[in-house]
Amino acid sequence: MGEKPHINIITSGHVDHGKSTLIGRLLYDTGSVPEQEMRKLKELAKELKKETFEFAFVMDNLKEERERGLTIDLMYKPIMTNKYYYTVIDCPGHRDFIKNMITGASQADAAILVCSAKEGIQDQTKEHLYLIKVLGIKQLLVAVNKMDAVGYKEEAFKKIKDELGKLVGSLGYKLDQVPFIPVSGWVGDNVAKKSTSMAWYKGPTLVEAMDSNISPPEMPKDKPLRLPVQDVYTITGVGTVPVGRIESGVMKPNDKIIFMPSGAVGDVKSIEMHHKQLAEAVPGDNVGFNVRGVEKNAIKRGDVVGHANAPPQVVKEFTGQIIVLQHPTVITKGYTPVFHIHTAHVAGKITAIPKKLDPKTGATIQENPDMLKSGDAAIIKVEPLQPVVVEKQSEYPMLAKFAIRDMGKTVAAGIAIDVVKVAGK
Repeated sequence: MGEKPHINIITSGHVDHGKSTLIGRLLYDTGSVPEQEMRKLKELAKELKKETFEFAFVMDNLKEERERGLTIDLMYKPIMTNKYYYTVIDCPGHRDFIKNMITGASQADAAILVCSAKEGIQDQTKEHLYLIKVLGIKQLLVAVNKMDAVGYKEEAFKKIKDELGKLVGSLGYKLDQVPFIPVSGWVGDNVAKKSTSMAWYKGPTLVEAMDSNISPPEMPKDKPLRLPVQDVYTITGVGTVPVGRIESGVMKPNDKIIFMPSGAVGDVKSIEMHHKQLAEAVPGDNVGFNVRGVEKNAIKRGDVVGHANAPPQVVKEFTGQIIVLQHPTVITKGYTPVFHIHTAHVAGKITAIPKKLDPKTGATIQENPDMLKSGDAAIIKVEPLQPVVVEKQSEYPMLAKFAIRDMGKTVAAGIAIDVVKVAGK
């Protein structure tokens, strides 16, 4: 891992546009797949007489391992480039994508939107772009994939670039800061290696664009510790091991910590990341930590860890800025869906809709609208029905993002812009 700055990057885009193949290629061509794993895949590929095909197995193998739940940190695939150490968060299907994009797994610093030159822009491409925008991801790269399937033609690339560029620009991204890169994940064009099939393209490869267009997040080490719990394991001979990503502050062994909203207090015995013991964990680190003095059943996914002397705040109410993605009917006052906030899932009641906004500019279009429908942006007030920690975007951006889900669908996504704390908590 070394001393390179760490960046979390999410890949998004329509499920059939070759995202997994592209990531497999990225891992393979940057040499980010462990040697022994690569050897196994090469032997497998020889047997199957498809020697260029090894990298496509990379993702399949990982998927299988992930399904068997072998290790805690499989969701995150490390990639080393000349400049940075990336954690690529690949969310396989559409449903997972949205859920993961909002949970702690995917608090991304940057996004690669994958759009196929062959299939063109789909509704899902647009929806993912809106989500990336509303979730405050400011650094965007667009990979126009499957160039091999359209004969490497410049027109095919230009068509996507022009259409998608309009949309990207209308959402407030500066087009000169969003690289569009024609790639083939399958063949390996312009991912880590320059393509020999697209002489008309003079720009960077995907990896070069990642290094030149993305800068690491600010590390709020000086803020109080905040870590949303993603899972809690009981490991024989070790004890209770919560897992999550540090969003702010620093955690060290022997720290006295508190879990909110439960109020359980314990001591950090040890901290581990990628199977190595850490003397301190800093923002951006995905860690497992062994905690003394807390029973497993006292803590759960969705709790937020802080130091005992600066506990995370439980809220009575929060104000959210949302974009409605899809809703079977309409959203009105009194609607009580489930809010996925960082790693917590709680029912919340919409008590007021003070404003309807223009989704492209954020300007107020209407005060106190009666209802919201698909495509609307708005300010809402929410009363959680169970205790939950929520922080505002300006203070802890990673604890302010949420999705609203109902009947198995993501209805809206948003950020908390203000909170009313529970008195005495």
